[in-house]
Amino acid sequence: MPYSEIASQPDSNIDSQCFTLSVVIPCYNEVKTLRQVIERVRSSPIPCTEIIIVDDFSTDGTRELLQNELGALVDKVLYHPVNRGKGAALRTGFAEATGDIVVIQDADLEYDPADFPRLVDPILKRGADVVYGSRFASGEARRVVYFWHMVANRLLTLLSNIFSDLNLTDMETCYKAFRRPVIQSITLEEDRFGIEPEMTMKLARKRYIFFEVGISYAGRTYEEGKKIGLKDAFRAVFAIIKYSFS
Repeated sequence: MPYSEIASQPDSNIDSQCFTLSVVIPCYNEVKTLRQVIERVRSSPIPCTEIIIVDDFSTDGTRELLQNELGALVDKVLYHPVNRGKGAALRTGFAEATGDIVVIQDADLEYDPADFPRLVDPILKRGADVVYGSRFASGEARRVVYFWHMVANRLLTLLSNIFSDLNLTDMETCYKAFRRPVIQSITLEEDRFGIEPEMTMKLARKRYIFFEVGISYAGRTYEEGKKIGLKDAFRAVFAIIKYSFS
């Protein structure tokens, strides 16, 4: 049975029987995984889906693959003329989204679109404005990699919670779902991974309703293409402090 036929949500202005989902995919040098990501999104349990890919000036053949083959499989492909970062790509994608709900999907294989129903359920059924998919709050399968990444993530989440007065377990998660008017109501500035705490701080300051759900996670190594590093952690600290006051 299609997910839209079994979802119900009496307390929201989104019609759960015909809601649309915009999936924003920021993409940089993901020629090995992008096709499979698109296939997984297309086969997710939510049928009414708009896929928006923002190519952030890839140099490994991703852009050519989109132009020659994969672009026909999605609703919108947007190309940055220079590499600007994940945050800039998300801003471009958010501006183009038209669905009732917006979900962020990375172009690698770390996050599984089969979890989309978990992300949208609190919006449809419980009045959530924002839903974070936590890698640390579930009994789902999770690939075990990089202890110090986990430590940094926990510390950044703790710092974020201190300044936002939230009790998230995974602020840095890619999987975030929003009512579209909610994410389009804030002005985002960060070009790189600092956009994760920026979104959190700005949405928390506007008193939007946050929920968190457990998701599966298959983290990849640097050899497999992982891009986030130590300087991004320092920028995240700066962004938490900056946007908690601005």
